[in-house]
Amino acid sequence: MPKKKHHPSALNEKPGISAPEIVSAVAVGHIQQIRKIQPSAKELVEGILNENITALSRAITLVESTNINHLAKANEVINACLPYANKSVRIGITGVPGVGKSTFIEAFGKYLTGLGKKVAVLAVDPSSTISHGSILGDKTRMEELVKDKNAFIRPSASGETLGGVARKTRETITLCEAAGFDTIIIETVGVGQSETAVHSMVDFFLLLKISGAGDELQGIKRGIMEMADAIIINKADGDNIKRANLAKLEFNRALHLFPAKKSGWTPTTAACSAITHEGISDVWETIQKFLELTKGNNYFFEKRKEQNQYWMLETINEQLKTNFYNNPEIQKSLESTKKAVQNDEISPFAAAQKLLEKYFKK
Repeated sequence: MPKKKHHPSALNEKPGISAPEIVSAVAVGHIQQIRKIQPSAKELVEGILNENITALSRAITLVESTNINHLAKANEVINACLPYANKSVRIGITGVPGVGKSTFIEAFGKYLTGLGKKVAVLAVDPSSTISHGSILGDKTRMEELVKDKNAFIRPSASGETLGGVARKTRETITLCEAAGFDTIIIETVGVGQSETAVHSMVDFFLLLKISGAGDELQGIKRGIMEMADAIIINKADGDNIKRANLAKLEFNRALHLFPAKKSGWTPTTAACSAITHEGISDVWETIQKFLELTKGNNYFFEKRKEQNQYWMLETINEQLKTNFYNNPEIQKSLESTKKAVQNDEISPFAAAQKLLEKYFKK
């Protein structure tokens, strides 16, 4: 069994570097001025098609912007990239915190780049409902993959609503495909609605599990198990190999309780170790078999058409919500209506109806 080389972790604190005594104020000002210059939509598209990572990153930032003034430019970039998209395999990966998603994705990504693939990792990172901040630590965790010239890692904060970031992630896929990435991996935290959103934008949905944590019984529940095309028991190394293989058998039995998938594919279970890389190649082999089957029976292409339609409707819902809260008349009435609801002067449902009627009359 091959042993993984130990490298100093990027999570460790390292000594800082002292700033030079003399810094050119002119040079600093020049750099700041260059950074303030916003490239046009045409320049961004040209950069993306030339596989320029800086242009791709700036375009994604534009797409993720909540500034209403950026919307037209973002749509122009996306529409220009559409003819060059849809040439990748999209893989969704989820699992509870601590299951080893980042370690697995790094090992899997390095395996794929070793095969000559270009891999983009889009991570949906949950935002705190208290501080509204996100760690966005995926690049730190994947310190080997981030240095790979054939890999691109982009974490995004979910913000206050998952729908918005999910829609932006869907558009980011288009930009990454236009930039030449043929394998798109979308990682989600695995604790809620994000799984449903990510499932609606990928071709293959992978569920990571660990043994010895009650997962065997939890996994029998419906929901995420029904969405999974494969269940991988991670951390199958050292003293945990026996428990991982036992968990694999339990999940395999559980999968047979669910109805057959429209794709004609029978979900599989396997064990792997992201540390030793044991079983990583088998995961890609499983995905290849899935693609061969679903492209052969045309399910792959029909599913993508359905996903496009789904995201059109989701975008309408999101835009209606944005327009509602940005409406001047609604903004004037919202605070007073909130207070009326808090003081039990009007029911929440009647208050909502009143505001909606005002919006639609306007």
